[in-house]
Amino acid sequence: MNEPRLRVAPLAPVLALLSCVGLALGTTACRQSKAAHMEIPLPPPGQVWLSPGEVQMAKIELATVAEQDVDDVLVTGGTVTLEDTLTGHVFAPVSGRIVKIDAELGARVKKGDPLASIESPDIGSAVSDVHKAEASLIAAQHDLQRKKDLFEQRASSEADVETAEDTYRTAKAEIQRARQKQFLLHIGNVDAVTQMYTLTSPVDGEVLMRNINPGIEVQGQYSGGATQELFTIGEVGTVWVIGDVYEVDLARMHVGAHAAVTVLSLPDKVFDGKVDWVAGMLDPNTRTAKIRCTFENPGGELRPQMYATVRVTVDERRALAIPRAAVQRLGDYKLTFVEIGEADGHVAFERLPVDVDERASSPWLEVKHGLEAGQKVVTAGATALAQRL
Repeated sequence: MNEPRLRVAPLAPVLALLSCVGLALGTTACRQSKAAHMEIPLPPPGQVWLSPGEVQMAKIELATVAEQDVDDVLVTGGTVTLEDTLTGHVFAPVSGRIVKIDAELGARVKKGDPLASIESPDIGSAVSDVHKAEASLIAAQHDLQRKKDLFEQRASSEADVETAEDTYRTAKAEIQRARQKQFLLHIGNVDAVTQMYTLTSPVDGEVLMRNINPGIEVQGQYSGGATQELFTIGEVGTVWVIGDVYEVDLARMHVGAHAAVTVLSLPDKVFDGKVDWVAGMLDPNTRTAKIRCTFENPGGELRPQMYATVRVTVDERRALAIPRAAVQRLGDYKLTFVEIGEADGHVAFERLPVDVDERASSPWLEVKHGLEAGQKVVTAGATALAQRL
């Protein structure tokens, strides 16, 4: 008995049919994709549209254009110094040997307190010079009087009288010189018997520096040799910081301006003071002018000869400003991205030219032209926006 046979359709027609179906489906999908793509309009030139997710991925941050305290701060270097009206620099007026030290480093002294004793032959010499000059003056005075009496009796010539007068004037000048030298040596601090000279403090304050030890020889100020400072007496409760300002910034520098100082030893601490003097002339070599700022220093943390960074606030005012980070550069042009709203479910940003005052060293830059209050500028993520233009 013959069984029925299955009839198999030829393979080629089937493949052709499937190919036609796939082609039709692909054409439909392609048309749908093109249609979907054509539904999203292209942003105008200079604008970038991002979806909310893209905004988050680009880490875009915004700031509102508004009036801010624009502090134009000039930054310069400075040196901490003592206030000179409260500081005494002590030198030895006589040459000799240090035999005693009365004031140790860090000690508090009053004006007139003894600092050190110097054994000096200059003392005996100064006292002797005065006595010799006094004796010479008396002898010259007596000789002049005798010559005048003899001249009146016609027993002496006029030339003898004139010579006696010259000798008298010379003796008078010599005694003035000797007494002046004795005065310069502060005769009140001198023991003529022991030839001991006592150095005293010229001001109230702390012994900040001592440059001598017992037994060393010191050179006197009036002996013609090289001298050195033996003691520095001063107050550190109030100090000065001396800085330099360039000529271009002088017009904005005024007495009374706020000054802030930081030093390397205390980088996180800011000392507040004010400018109390601006030099009336420039240094011919550096073309800078000196400024002096005064700071209260009750803890003594600002020490003389420290280097400091000085920030002086000038032209403090309120003005329409944007953060410094919002400004981008394209060649010589300054630009910023501004959020302008929504477009087809996307956040729209536009790149606009802006004119700002970049001379200020504060984080806020004054807007001169290009933006209005209330606009939102991009302060972070502007690079991602620029890449899409």
